[in-house]
This record gives sequence, structure tokens and C-alpha cells, in this order.
Amino acid sequence: MICDKVNEQSKTNRFNAYYVGLMNACGYRDKDVEKPTIGIANSWSEFNPGHRPLRELAQYVKEGVWAAGGLPVEFDVPAICDGMAQLFSMDYVLPSRDLIAGAVNSVARAQSFDGLVFICSCDKIIPGMLMAAATLDLPCIFVTGGAMMPYQTPDRNYVTSDLKEAIGAVNSAKIDEKTFAVMRRNTCYSCGTCSMYGTANSMSVFCEAMGVAPLGTTLTPFFAAEKARQARDAGERAVELVREGKPFSRFATEKSFKNAIKHASATGASTNLVMHSLALARCMGLEFSLSDFDEVQRSVPLIARFKPASQYNLLDYHNAGGVAASLNSIRAYLELDCELAIGGTLRELLDGHRDDYVNREVIHSADDPIMENGCFSLLYGNLAERGCVVKRSAVLPEMMRHRGPAVVFDSEEDLMERMMDNRIEPGSVLVVRYEGPKGGPGMREMSIPAAMLVGMGLHNSVAMVTDGRFSGATRGPCVGHVSPEAWEGGNIALVENGDIISIDLFTDTVTLEVSDEELARRRAAWKRPEKPAEGILRAYRRTVGPADEGVCWLFGQDE
Repeated sequence: MICDKVNEQSKTNRFNAYYVGLMNACGYRDKDVEKPTIGIANSWSEFNPGHRPLRELAQYVKEGVWAAGGLPVEFDVPAICDGMAQLFSMDYVLPSRDLIAGAVNSVARAQSFDGLVFICSCDKIIPGMLMAAATLDLPCIFVTGGAMMPYQTPDRNYVTSDLKEAIGAVNSAKIDEKTFAVMRRNTCYSCGTCSMYGTANSMSVFCEAMGVAPLGTTLTPFFAAEKARQARDAGERAVELVREGKPFSRFATEKSFKNAIKHASATGASTNLVMHSLALARCMGLEFSLSDFDEVQRSVPLIARFKPASQYNLLDYHNAGGVAASLNSIRAYLELDCELAIGGTLRELLDGHRDDYVNREVIHSADDPIMENGCFSLLYGNLAERGCVVKRSAVLPEMMRHRGPAVVFDSEEDLMERMMDNRIEPGSVLVVRYEGPKGGPGMREMSIPAAMLVGMGLHNSVAMVTDGRFSGATRGPCVGHVSPEAWEGGNIALVENGDIISIDLFTDTVTLEVSDEELARRRAAWKRPEKPAEGILRAYRRTVGPADEGVCWLFGQDE
């Protein structure tokens, strides 16, 4: 075919004259066009603190590409800040993951890039780019923006999750307005990813553990000189990967994927990582279910946990030894011969790591774990027949079992109204439904209501259950991703005020204590509520998949 003959020829042959002419118009020379073309997928944004530093970082990446004899071409990718997108705005956040994957896929294929460097930082951007990398399977490497600094006072350090909890504290008069104003002004102290183990940092560390990002890229503060060196190295390495013919799948294998899940579970990652890893597995062509995820994550001990599940923030993690130290702590559980995109193998990298300076109060050894069997609990029962998830490592011991009366809300707004009026009773189970992938639509994150419970002092007596999501900024018995969701007629749609719900993290069960006969009676009378969706959310509702399969929309769906 003529297209095959064209592609086999030099980029500057006569068939490609139009392409070359347009590249010339951009200022590139003919000899530049002959070089390996490296797409720089940059998710820079001036209204997202995690992504604001990425414009400068991209310049260093491009310097590395030029130095290695490649041609860097930068293009933009959307980057929503989850923290800013609350309530109705949050409906658009999870759909943006698949839009990002689609945007990168479209540009990379249309422009015929030889390789890619992904520059990203925050919650949905990293998994969206991972999904793009898996479906494109080009030589590529990831660089993330680095961490936000904590707000330090003489008494303690504060990070973004503390500000969320302060909303509940000021609303219940546990702190005054002056204190709250100081926290609001200072807690988000700098650019960089929020200095807690939220979804952004969980997914960034996931990239490191899987071997597709340089070790240390997550925890290094955004302004450190090391970030410039990491970026230049990544740019150079992208060109080398093209010349060596090593695509994403060379490093993102089933073994390295499971390594990344084990490390995430061992360090107390965000529950959103469960959903994103299921979606990524589908893009990688892996047969990997929710129960498979549970089997892998349970196989490792919990050796670290960070804000909000402990007093340690991401700077503490960095100073304690970082990702290399936590990987080394669980090395006996990992496949060590996995190749790394930056070069070498995981074994070689960890063999060169010094253990004598690791702070064992922050990063425990596997022989002295914080908990056994990882950080997550995947729960099943008549309230979640296809499963749901809670971060067990962030739950107080006295709440590992909880039984109480349901208080039902058909939206996050209804719950927030009750919370702002301080009308939450200790001992209850707050059920927030019609917030799933289709019901939202968009599967909103209930991170602020969950944090408010802590600020109100109720996380030791109140549980939350939802078909929506929670955040890495969440602590307490907050059970999310309930599947089937209410919109699809899951039993969470049939819960009534006063029904007793039991949550047991020892038996991994979540039970609605209502008879099958009564549930059948309620189901016969159930009607899906009127909840219209417009624009992209309407399209999302039409085809998005369930939580227990990764909430796949544009990618990862069955043929």
C-alpha cells in the first residue's frame, strides 16, 4: 500500500512535503524533522497549583530531548483541580480522565509521534495519561511536578486535608473564624501536589513503582533543582527509548503493574487508585478484576501511612527515605527483575539503595508492619453485591466494626445541608446515593463531607456509605464505590431511613439488615429519580461502565 511506502521513507521525501512545509512554518529545519519526534504531553495550567510549575518543567524536558538528538514538540492536555471542583463541578472530574486519554491518543496518532514524555501531577490527569500510554504503546516516560510544601507553625504542620477538616471544625464551633481564616490563607502553602497521600501522589508513586517514571519524581519539592535534572534525564531517555525500540509495554507489564499495586497498598494509598488501576489493566489488555486487585493488595503488610491517616506528610516521606526506601522495605514481596524506563531493573535500583538512613518511625520494615494485609478492605454483601472499598488503614480501631441506623440522602448537596446545620447524630450510617458513574453522572468525590465529619469530631462514631467516591484526603469508615449503584437498581437504592447497616472490616462485609422479602417489595415500588444530564455528562451516563470494572468510558470497554 502507498501509505506503507510513505511511512517507510524519510520524513523529508516528496510524499511528506506538506508535513515538512508546515513543520518549517513552525520554525523547525529539515534536519530537525528527520530526528525522532517526541511529543511532550504537558498538562500545565495556571489555575491548578499541582500543574502550575509544569510549564518550566517542560522546558527542561525539551532540553533533554534536543541534547539526545530528538525533536521535542509540546502540546497541551486539560488539567482539572479536584480540590477546586466541588459539588456540581465535581461531576466533570472523573469523565475528564477518559477525555485526557482520548486527547493524548488522538494527538499522538494524528501527529505520528515516535515517542512521548508525559508531564502530569494531579488526580485524574496521571491515570488518564497512563491509559493513553497503554493504548498507544509508544516509547514513553512520565515526569511529575513535585510536592507542595506543608504549612509549618511552631506547634505542628498542616496540609490540604487539614483545611478540609477545618471546615467541619469551624462549622461546629470547635475552632473560631480567625483561626479558620489563617488556615484557609496558609494551608495550601505553595505550588505542587497536595502534601498528603491523596490520589495525585498515590498515582504518581504508582508510576514510579511500576517503572515508568524516575524514582523520586513525586516527593521532590516542586522548586528543587533535582526536578530540572529529572526532567532533562526524562527527555534524553525518551529519545533513547525510541532508538532502542522499547515501548510502554516493555516496562508496564503484569508483574510491574502488580508491584505498583502492592507498593500502593503497603503505603496507604487513595481508594481512587483501585478504580484507576482496574481501568489501566483493561487498557493494558490484562484480565484483572476487583477480586484480583484485592488478592494482590492483601499480599503485603502496611509499612507506611501519611496524612490524613497519620501525622506524617509527603515531605516527611521524602526525608525518611522516599519511595526507594518503601519499595526496599517490601522488596521480598516484589518482582525485582522488572525493567525500568529510566534504565536498569528494580533489583539493581534497590541494591544501590542505602537502608541505614531510613527513618523507621515513618517507613517501617516488613518485619515491623503497622498492619497486616495492606491498606484497603474490599467489602461485599447485600448492600454491595459486586463490591465496594474503604481505606482500612485510615479507620480508627473502634470503627472497624460499626452498626447503626441509616440516614439516607439522594445527593451530596442534601448531605451537606444537613451537616452545615449540625444535624448529624452519633452512631448513624450516612447513605449518599445516586452519585455513582451513571447516577451522578460522574461519580463525585465526597471528600469534603468526609473531612467535615472529622472536623466535627464524628469520625469515631459515624460511618458513610456511597456509590460515589472518596479521596485520599479521607479518613474514617467511609465506604465508597458501592456496586451496583443506585441508578442501576442496586440495593443501595432501596435503603430507607432507620434501616440498620452493619460494616465489618474484619469479615469484609457490608450488610443491609433487611429481609429479602422486604427488599423485593421495595424493588417493585422503586422508580429511578428524575435527574437530567446535559452535554458531556449525558454522553457519559449513556455508556460509562460500573465502579467494579474501573468506571471505563472511552477506553477499557469490552468490544
